[in-house]
Amino acid sequence: MIEIHREENRLTVKGHTGYAEPGKDIVCAAVSVLAQNLIQSIEELTPDKIKYSIQPGRVCIEYRNLSEKAKSLFDSFFIGIRMVIEDYPENVRMD
Repeated sequence: MIEIHREENRLTVKGHTGYAEPGKDIVCAAVSVLAQNLIQSIEELTPDKIKYSIQPGRVCIEYRNLSEKAKSLFDSFFIGIRMVIEDYPENVRMD
């Protein structure tokens, strides 16, 4: 199960879906792409400074005082995650 937690100044994505074997897990790939796209978009499209780490089974993004554009990028990330959760509720959870 991938668990997504949003705190005041942090977003954490952790776990593995168990949907398929590594390298063939489309659910894990979808969540990974959304998280990595969020990071890259904030870095390239906004003046915001974030700290992040990407490790197997874990992405952590730390931020403060996000611009409106960065907030919109986070909103877009959560729209994508909700779509994944709708199709794969046994594999991805967000609180």
